[in-house]
Amino acid sequence: MHSFTELVDRCAAFTLETLRKANERTIEALQTSGATAIVKTLQMIQLQKTILAVGMFSIFEASLQEGLSCSNGFDEAKKILDAEGELDMKEHFDDLFLAVNVLKHGCGRSYDALVAKAEALPFKIKLPDESFFFEGDVSEVSTLIEVDDAFVQRCGDVIRDVSEVIRRVRPEFA
Repeated sequence: MHSFTELVDRCAAFTLETLRKANERTIEALQTSGATAIVKTLQMIQLQKTILAVGMFSIFEASLQEGLSCSNGFDEAKKILDAEGELDMKEHFDDLFLAVNVLKHGCGRSYDALVAKAEALPFKIKLPDESFFFEGDVSEVSTLIEVDDAFVQRCGDVIRDVSEVIRRVRPEFA
């Protein structure tokens, strides 16, 4: 069986490419019609990226729990990253962990933590006084984190990098 990290990379690449093609076809159709169904298709494409990112991280958590024989895979992974001196990686991992929590649950502790460091984040967070990421963008869906291709790829990259560190310390982790 292939490792989760290999499969998640392939899944993300396949899904993003499929969504890119669907987006191109939809933008082309929008040139001749402003039908609601076409606009909803653009929004569906954006929402699918959010579902992909949340799903990747959620399944990674289950993989960590199983592979590390623990009840909180993210906490255990963070401990390993600390012990290995991978502090930058731990911060990137934690930022994405918080972002996925915000995507799942909305405002709360994770949102507040990200807002406090919004300027330093490699992705966009909708600040409390903002209504849109890009006003007038008909494809925008209502999320507090902007989930674009780069965000999804960043999730995959962090999952891969964290997994590699864990495998150095715990070779039984697949």
